[in-house]
Amino acid sequence: MKKREVLVTHHGRTVYGFFYEPDAKEYPLIIMSHGYNGHKSDFEISAEYFAENGIGTVCYTFCGGSVRDESSFSTTEMTLYTEEEDLCAVLDEVLTWKQVQKDRIFLFGGSQGGFVSAMAAADRREHVKGLILLYPALCIPDNWNTRFEKEEDIPSKLEFWGMELGNKFFRTLRGLDIHTYIRQFKQPVFIMHGDQDEIVPIEYGKNAAEEYAQGKLEVFTGEIHGFTENGNRRMEAMALYFVHDVIGIGRK
Repeated sequence: MKKREVLVTHHGRTVYGFFYEPDAKEYPLIIMSHGYNGHKSDFEISAEYFAENGIGTVCYTFCGGSVRDESSFSTTEMTLYTEEEDLCAVLDEVLTWKQVQKDRIFLFGGSQGGFVSAMAAADRREHVKGLILLYPALCIPDNWNTRFEKEEDIPSKLEFWGMELGNKFFRTLRGLDIHTYIRQFKQPVFIMHGDQDEIVPIEYGKNAAEEYAQGKLEVFTGEIHGFTENGNRRMEAMALYFVHDVIGIGRK
């Protein structure tokens, strides 16, 4: 397994990421998207695990999606739509790599990165074989549109969980319907959600699994928002099995 830096420039900004490359001539690939104010290193252990098991993996930081982002794109300019642009730019990049099996690309997202991955999977469904979501924050529009009932209630800036958000983030949530995206994606979807999650109620995971054409939910008993070390090791094994099952490895 090898690790190298990946830079993807689009829309006047650059996404910084890492590519974890298996020791194989060709392979499936997973694009992993971090949660709110996360970082490309958040899923590093999981990425190494997948690469060691023959699956290429790209982890990256959303432009403006973290105080540790290297792109210089302001956090106050970030929206779910700019993050989707980042993810789609990474997808376009890996589609140019000769060793990647183009019909075996998966999107993987945690929390807010799960919401963005669900958006991108629908909009780029011709290129996405399957979708893996960890405690996906599908509650984001509900939460903020409830807090700011009228557009004039939205502040110009707001500090939230250690990161400053701009007016654009909240304005672009108005009318954003995740169910439209869910209904458009017909490929297999695997959702893993802790039953003690106090940030994203597990009902969001349950409802999404039922609404997806090929949705499956695995409830992680005792896990909160962001799995424990043991939970992550279980998640990795189950995600690997999901990928193998979708692409037909191990089937008799």
